[in-house]
Amino acid sequence: MRAVGRLPPGPGCKAARNSGIIPSVILAEIRAGAYADSVVLLRLQRDLGGLPGIRDAAALMGTSANRELLRASGLWTGEAERAGPEDLLIVVRAEKEELGLEALGRVDELMRQRSGSGAGYRPRSLETALRQLPGARFVAISIPGRYAAAEARRALEAGLHVFLFSDNVALDDEIALKQRAAERGLLMMGPDCGTALVGGAGFGFANRVRRGPLGLIGASGTGLQTVASRIHALGGGVSHALGTGGRDLAPEVGGASTRQALQLLGRDPDTRVLAVISKAPAAEAVTRLLRDALQIPKPVVLALAGYSPPARRLGHLHFALDLEEAAGIALRLEPESAVAAEGPEAGTEPGYLRGLFAGGTLAREALGIARALLQDVRSNLDAPPEPDGEQDGHWIFDLGADEFTEGRLHPMIDQQWRIRRLLQEAEDPRVDVLLLDVVLGDGAHPDPAAELAPAIEAALGRARKSGRRLRVVAAVVGTEEDPQGLGGQLSRLRKAGAVVFTSPVEAAFEAVACLPELAASNASGREVDAAVLQRSPAVLNLGLESIGEALQAGGAQVLQLDWRPPAGGDRQLMEILSRMK
Repeated sequence: MRAVGRLPPGPGCKAARNSGIIPSVILAEIRAGAYADSVVLLRLQRDLGGLPGIRDAAALMGTSANRELLRASGLWTGEAERAGPEDLLIVVRAEKEELGLEALGRVDELMRQRSGSGAGYRPRSLETALRQLPGARFVAISIPGRYAAAEARRALEAGLHVFLFSDNVALDDEIALKQRAAERGLLMMGPDCGTALVGGAGFGFANRVRRGPLGLIGASGTGLQTVASRIHALGGGVSHALGTGGRDLAPEVGGASTRQALQLLGRDPDTRVLAVISKAPAAEAVTRLLRDALQIPKPVVLALAGYSPPARRLGHLHFALDLEEAAGIALRLEPESAVAAEGPEAGTEPGYLRGLFAGGTLAREALGIARALLQDVRSNLDAPPEPDGEQDGHWIFDLGADEFTEGRLHPMIDQQWRIRRLLQEAEDPRVDVLLLDVVLGDGAHPDPAAELAPAIEAALGRARKSGRRLRVVAAVVGTEEDPQGLGGQLSRLRKAGAVVFTSPVEAAFEAVACLPELAASNASGREVDAAVLQRSPAVLNLGLESIGEALQAGGAQVLQLDWRPPAGGDRQLMEILSRMK
């Protein structure tokens, strides 16, 4: 359907002639139920604008927002109001009506040239495409968001990994798609996933970087590009870069794709170091992510915008302040061979952590580390408990706080009450780990290990007799020049059976990392077969042809689909058809 609108004649037209401006006519063509991707339409718009006698052109879907753009750009004709959101709307401003009609008559020719549709038959459905390219393992989807979830669902049911570039996909659909992908052992990258690299081939907005041993995971597409490009500039290389979509680390999604990608690259033999990049992650999603990362026997670098890590390093987890630092840390770690922290055997009954600190600052630091990895950790640093009451769950106590020192000397001077509390906690069968600080120096207890070591030996001995697994971890702060002597204190505590560190951060991490609940797998569903990363991908491409072209440039085998909105985009008919299947 074509419509013509002329600029109104009159004084304004005369003024236009006097100023050298040529009068023009606006012509519009509406193609009901037609669809073309935005890149093809942009190219068509440019080609139309370059034809003889055409002063301006537009090619877009007839959404209300696009119709407003036409009004603002001076390309409006009243007939364009008839275009619906599922209709293709083409508008030209021509010097003469015959030139405009000639331009509209060339639309099909120009679209064939730009889309490459004359290259051969293009299937219109995934089922037909899989018969034509039976080796396909991925589908790239970049169609309008209102259709994208349904196509992603079909792809997962067909056993395909999904790169979902489309945005404006409902959050409920994203959650359901990622749950289904996990059940089937398939990657679900997206929605709103801008970037990925698999086997050297780039999906979406991907940079051309050399191959290497650094694997990237990005809930931030431009962040992933930045880190990959920086690694390349510094002489390193990327094995794979798996995008997850910008909402993946939101509370509702919980990092489903990020954690799935982490486990996959953790098993990939070509990846030696991993880096995770994200924008504004939810705290609970980060906790699950860190716990999964501890199970990966490789260094993991985390650049999580807006997240304040409790330390710069926790075991083989390294926290970067920005994207450039993430690239530098990953390159520095590449020569190292990582070994995951030794923890309890899987299947051990969960138990509690109890921290008994003399130093308030050290207690606060340990609390931050514990809360980064555990779901619920309480402390008298937040709200004073009953001084002698029984406590449930994980607790970090500052025993030098006012509620514990009323009528008693500070525990750095007099350890007797802390020792009684240590033995009391050790008797609790729910407690698995005791964490202590031992602070040396002038004014402190003259020989703290002499009193603590027998208590530690007694606590560990009673636990062994009852068949329990109990660990005591201690952080000793001081120097050899202190009156107590650092070396002697360390030796005496180790002989008593404590695991001893001179770094309070390392001591706190060790105490948390050996808890049974961190040994339990957080993964749900089936593992993704790591073999999918070992070859160049074969991809079915629904939507933007530029994505398929970039994949081909990276060595991927690509089959472009001639996708069109089902039922001509009629929502009611689409719902009826979906219920009939």
